[in-house]
Amino acid sequence: MSLALGIIPARYASTRLPGKPLVDLGGQTMIQRVVAQAQLAGLARVVVATDDARILDHVHGFGGEAVLTRADHPSGTDRVWEAFELLGQPQEVNCIVNIQGDEPFIHPEQINKLVELFAQNPPPAIATLLKPVLTEEELFSSHLPKVVTDQGGRALYFSRHPLPYQRQHPTSEWLRHHRYHRHLGLYAYRPDVLRQLTLLPPSPLEIAESLEQLRWLEAGFPIQTAITELDAFGIDTPEDVVRAQQRLGG
Repeated sequence: MSLALGIIPARYASTRLPGKPLVDLGGQTMIQRVVAQAQLAGLARVVVATDDARILDHVHGFGGEAVLTRADHPSGTDRVWEAFELLGQPQEVNCIVNIQGDEPFIHPEQINKLVELFAQNPPPAIATLLKPVLTEEELFSSHLPKVVTDQGGRALYFSRHPLPYQRQHPTSEWLRHHRYHRHLGLYAYRPDVLRQLTLLPPSPLEIAESLEQLRWLEAGFPIQTAITELDAFGIDTPEDVVRAQQRLGG
């Protein structure tokens, strides 16, 4: 049976929304809502990994678990690994779920879908979620990376451009002729694989697309995918905060 640990990286600094984890959403902070949703999933433990004492104290204040990490990590992946180290690298854990700290409406079912993959023998090295693309706005948004997979659901490539390009059809008809998928930024890893990922240098495709997961593919790490029909709603700007408050009825 897979014993899964959920780690939520939460930085205080944000170019577009400073102090983002502590933003109030309907009487609870964003990080509090993320923790609450993660705790509804089948995780053995949920831990916030933060670089700021204000977030650390806040999480402890509402009864959550948190660790203080370095502030100079280049990515959330590196912060998740340091948190696992600070927790003593518990040997019973065979699945670490990297839960985005800016998605207060994450569905527990999405987390569980990834964790279930690690009950397989052998378990995947890395797993992530895909969602069907439903609109042209989604399809052509460079903020919503697309992904193509092989017949077994392993990722072949991620891109900010629609994949595949349909030479025989105008772009207005692409959704009618192919089932596109976009990537949701929820990952799960085997602990030994996560450690190896933190040692990889940036890769050419990663730099070109500004997508960290391409570094892993270029290094030969397979990424297993699972499909969810449930949506994701990340908060990056003040406008997103307003939308979230409206969604909560506030």
